[in-house]
Amino acid sequence: GSSTSPARLNLSLHFSPGMLAAARALLTGGKQDEKMPEEEKTEQEKPQDDQEMETVAAAEEQAGGERETDAPEDTRAKIKADAAQLNLADSTLNVMPVSNGKMVMTLVDGGFQYLLAGSRSTVGLKSGRYMFEVTIVETINLQEVRGQKGPQPRQLVRIGLSAGGSSLFLGDGVEGVCFDSEGYFTSDGRGRKAGCKFGRDQTVALLLDLDASSKNANTVSLFVNGQRSSDPIPLPENLVGKTLFPTVTYRNVTLQVNFGPTPKAKLPFVCRMVSDAAAADAEVAPAQDGKCEVLFPVGLPDQGYFDWVDLFLKKNPSYTELSDRKIFDWAETSGLWRARAPGLGDSNDKPEPKFGIPMLDDFSLRKVLSTIAPAVKRNYIVPELASNLLATDRKQAVQSFPSSDFKRTSLVVMGEPESGYRDYVHGLLLEEKKAQVQQDDKWASSRRKGPAEGIRPKPSVSEDKKEDGEEKKDADTEMKDAKDGEEGEKEGEKEFEKKEEEKKEEEEEEKKEVEL
Repeated sequence: GSSTSPARLNLSLHFSPGMLAAARALLTGGKQDEKMPEEEKTEQEKPQDDQEMETVAAAEEQAGGERETDAPEDTRAKIKADAAQLNLADSTLNVMPVSNGKMVMTLVDGGFQYLLAGSRSTVGLKSGRYMFEVTIVETINLQEVRGQKGPQPRQLVRIGLSAGGSSLFLGDGVEGVCFDSEGYFTSDGRGRKAGCKFGRDQTVALLLDLDASSKNANTVSLFVNGQRSSDPIPLPENLVGKTLFPTVTYRNVTLQVNFGPTPKAKLPFVCRMVSDAAAADAEVAPAQDGKCEVLFPVGLPDQGYFDWVDLFLKKNPSYTELSDRKIFDWAETSGLWRARAPGLGDSNDKPEPKFGIPMLDDFSLRKVLSTIAPAVKRNYIVPELASNLLATDRKQAVQSFPSSDFKRTSLVVMGEPESGYRDYVHGLLLEEKKAQVQQDDKWASSRRKGPAEGIRPKPSVSEDKKEDGEEKKDADTEMKDAKDGEEGEKEGEKEFEKKEEEKKEEEEEEKKEVEL
């Protein structure tokens, strides 16, 4: 019962094999054993994901065909043929490249099977329309100890784009977008169903359209085995106008990454790949020249040591932090849960694991990383507060990085801080105060409502109460309860005012300490 014309409706109906068989039986007079036509049999035998992709393709045909058109000829200067590849200096330490960087594996020993791996391309895109491909070559299935369940799914692939210097873990934060092997699209830290699942032996292509003249400008699309798997999805506003780097995040799989110039699975239209990008449309990350640096900051406890480290990493994103706290952040970002109850020995320098998984709680990851890091040329910072203070421990840590590959520096973080550091710490204190005030406001609001809500409503006189003495007694009770409620409300307000005054005094004292 709709006024909408049937010609304007696009319906895609899916029937299970049982439903088709029942319908066929009705049409043939109950003869269900009659041979199924080859076309219908082939349709039923297709995987559900393939049917989903064909449904998208059919919808495109009904809507007037593919949303993208063939790329025109481009005579502008191109980037170097071998410029586009995964940047090992901008990858997590468990990324293991093979076949000249065209394939990447991941470490799986010492608890690494629970952690995500991430790598960003050396070429970022700032205009034009380009694509790159990822093929899942193999999946790794490791046996877990009974009762110790790691993050799910065990095998995971995310293919997407991220801003330079942002997190290598797609889906973590708002500086990237991605499609994952579970069929979800994630942007702004939120995921939603978009496209279909993909797995082993399938080639997945991500298309980025930054062509201002295109009707699909500032969108991303996913293709599986050459067929469209998602509609063009707009980029979030905070990423529009930024240079975006192809990025992959994965766990327990081996990937083949193809930046071109020839695609493995051709799309329904002609589209250039990243390695064939015009120099004006791309930004190539600079290569690491000369020796890398490993920095050992030396400071005192409770003197803003780790705040200085955080500020240094914010200003120098090319440095990789090697510390226990970074390992635990990595594990939590990978989906592992860590108990937050602080223990007697818990600190920023030596946090307690509390993951409930032996290979993580016994610091096996730290041992593996200490072996890998000197073999991977990149800049490091090693913020081990206690160890860096001791000359013997510091000397041992420095010697693990060969002087032929690394410039080894010990930096003393003491004395009068620079103005940038003071501003950074003041900003952190301000954010903490704002969060505390918001929490106190919620508490005060609930306290104010509490006494008023605590006043009992006026009791209605029952129909069976006929004596005036009983009614008078009920009225006296009402007045007493109301008076108690008002007094409770006044006491609550006084208590709140008292706490506000105490907080102001604490803020003034902290401000004086910071100035000192």
